[in-house]
Amino acid sequence: MKCRYFALAALAVALAVPGQAAAKSGDVQFKLLATYVAPDGKISDVKLDLIGLPAGTQTKADDNIVPTVAIEYFVSDNISLETIAGVTQHDVVGRGGLAGAGLVSNANIVPATLTLKYHFGKDGGARPYVGAGPSYFIFIDEKPGATAVALGATRQKMGDSLGMAFQAGIDVPVNAKGLAVTFDAKRYLVHSTARWFAGPTEVLRTRHKLDPWVVSAGLAFRF
Repeated sequence: MKCRYFALAALAVALAVPGQAAAKSGDVQFKLLATYVAPDGKISDVKLDLIGLPAGTQTKADDNIVPTVAIEYFVSDNISLETIAGVTQHDVVGRGGLAGAGLVSNANIVPATLTLKYHFGKDGGARPYVGAGPSYFIFIDEKPGATAVALGATRQKMGDSLGMAFQAGIDVPVNAKGLAVTFDAKRYLVHSTARWFAGPTEVLRTRHKLDPWVVSAGLAFRF
């Protein structure tokens, strides 16, 4: 939640500073952000179970705070396209029948996202916006967690997955040279399939609801 407090403080400061000219068609905006990622991670379906999961088994992915960048191109004065770049790392632990069990370790996720945004507001003032678009989650170098290894897992794989992102936020001008503070919240709707292997044999396959909240705050530079 640290990034939420940072965003509120930044907005309060920015509101006391004179505004800037509004964005126009052809402008490019670059954002440097601190991002809080809070995924769900619960099991939505068990596809294969050769190990006998205890009754009531459930899972949860941990939260993370990471740096991200966003690049935005204004196709008109009020409409823009935005893509983000960043990598977030998560572990998955058991709940219920496997409470505290380490199941997935160091799953690095690249949330490749492109959103179409509509900006509100008037020239020189704060510009709230809403947006939506596709996202493709790419998983890199994930490993079985400590408990899974102790139970004989030698390899773990999360399936790359296509989903949707919905966002809302605000850019608040700081000066007349294109500098602003920005606050952004995204909700992703995406599922992934997790597989565990013992040697060459797949022993467990589960479907997971990721659906992370991704909340960012930082600085925007428009050119």
